[in-house]
Amino acid sequence: MQSFVVGIRSDLEAVTAGLTLPFSSGAVEGQVNRIKMLKRQMFGRAGVDLLRKRILLSR
Repeated sequence: MQSFVVGIRSDLEAVTAGLTLPFSSGAVEGQVNRIKMLKRQMFGRAGVDLLRKRILLSR
């Protein structure tokens, strides 16, 4: 618990902004989650070229 508090205090400005500003990174996080899922599905099966095409075509 103490290390958690130290981490919060060391970046207090970012924590305050995250809790008070109306902006959200939810849409970006959703895209990152989708790409990570595709990478997990294709692990060991194909190269970067096919992964890139699959990411661009999946929506």
